[in-house]
Amino acid sequence: MSSVRPGAAAPRWLLYARLLRLHRPIGTLLLLWPTLWALFVAGHGAPPAYVLVAFCVGTLLMRSAGCAINDWADRDFDRHVKRTAERPLTAGLIRPGEALALFVVLSLVSFLLVLPLNGLTIGLAFVGAFLAASYPFTKRLLAIPQAYLGIAFGFGIPMAWAAIQGTLPLSSWAMLAANVFWAIAYDTEYAMVDRDDDLKIGIRTSAITFGRFDVAAVMASYAATLALLAWVGRLEELGPAYYAGLVVAAGIAAYHWTLIRDRSREGCFRAFNHNTWFGAAVFAGIAVDFVLA
Repeated sequence: MSSVRPGAAAPRWLLYARLLRLHRPIGTLLLLWPTLWALFVAGHGAPPAYVLVAFCVGTLLMRSAGCAINDWADRDFDRHVKRTAERPLTAGLIRPGEALALFVVLSLVSFLLVLPLNGLTIGLAFVGAFLAASYPFTKRLLAIPQAYLGIAFGFGIPMAWAAIQGTLPLSSWAMLAANVFWAIAYDTEYAMVDRDDDLKIGIRTSAITFGRFDVAAVMASYAATLALLAWVGRLEELGPAYYAGLVVAAGIAAYHWTLIRDRSREGCFRAFNHNTWFGAAVFAGIAVDFVLA
């Protein structure tokens, strides 16, 4: 979707699309990759068709719902940040009630997708909805809200295991922990872009908390992600192709270091957006491993 200048003449559907970030798929991909990791590992390379479709569609819906509630919660902060000042809600082109209504509708539709699944999955869906709704407010309370984001963004992992196996083995929690560290890595890169603005308005982020150790913290988080994913591979007895995927992901993380080491806004934003390839590398390793098994 092409970008448009914000203005009252913009069609309503386009304002809603911008609110839900349909023109910026990176957020959906950062939720989708770990969900796919879990679906294919829990399903031994062949997750049930309905579960796969439901989780893919649900990921898109819940990411969009999360954007709506995030912009509602941050509407008084976003106008002070250059990158977010022209978002439809902050710019007054959409009313706060409309954003809340979109959050509720999208969440309900997403919930309907899990109703045919087992009780454990349905119960976890309520937890996931709470995490999505509460995350925006953690930026006022937590020193590293990115860790909470990692739980919220990765909650499709235990839900996927529950949907396919009806249980939550150690592997599911190890993979969720890996996603927490991955979120700290990529969202710290994202927060480094807005650090100056966030300091002025009092938002708390990992980029501010880590201070001059931000780059080191990002790289340590990538390392922890890969170590935990390697542990998942051992727990699930995955083969060489899986570990090859982790090696490729490690190379991508190293490339991100070259982008963020001078802390330029452009480099940090490029690194954040490039994280889809980190997630894709891990998934490719999983998929190939099961094809070769």
